[in-house]
Amino acid sequence: MYVGRFVVVGPGIGAYRVSSRSFPNRQVVARGETLTVAPTPDAPPSDNPYIAYNCLRPVERAGEPLAVVGNGSHVDPIAEKLEMGYPARDALATALLALDFEKDDYDTPRVAGVVGRETAHVGTVRRDALVVREVAEPTIVATYETDDPETFALDATTAAEAARTVYTHDFEHAVCAAGVTVDDDVETAIVNED
Repeated sequence: MYVGRFVVVGPGIGAYRVSSRSFPNRQVVARGETLTVAPTPDAPPSDNPYIAYNCLRPVERAGEPLAVVGNGSHVDPIAEKLEMGYPARDALATALLALDFEKDDYDTPRVAGVVGRETAHVGTVRRDALVVREVAEPTIVATYETDDPETFALDATTAAEAARTVYTHDFEHAVCAAGVTVDDDVETAIVNED
C-alpha cells in the first residue's frame, strides 16, 4: 500500500518517512540539530516547493526537551510556537490551520507530531478536516490512505531503531527516514535509501 509521507509519534519516541513515487531522489541531511529533507546530488532540477523542508526539529519549551516531526514547511512554525511556550496541541493546530493542506494536484495533507518525554501529539490538516490529538501510544498519520491518526506498532527504543523501523515498513516507495527519542535530551537518527 502507498501512504505517501508519514509520521509516527508516541511519548518519548517518533519517526518520519518520505515515501514518494514522483520525487524519489531525496535524502535526509543534518543541518545542525535540525534534520532536513533535500534533493540528492543527482536529483533532476525541480521548482516544486514541497520536496525540500525541515522534517525534524528539536526544541525546548520552558526547559523541557521536545521534537517536532512533519512533512513540510509547517515544522518550523510549530517549533517556534513551542519555543514561545504554546502547548503542543495549540502549536500544531495554529500552524496546520494557517498553512492548510498543500496546494498541489492531490490536495496533499500536512502531517506533524510533537514528541515529549512523557507526552505526544499528532496532527493533520486535509481538505476536509483539521485533526489534532494527544496520544498515549505510537500513532501514525500519513498523507494518503491513513490520513486519520491510528495506532502503529513501533517497537523501538532508540532513534536509530525508530528510523529503521519506519523505513523498512512494508508501505511502498520508501525514500528516507528520520527517528527521534526524547528523554533528558533529544537524540536523532537518519536512514537514507540503501
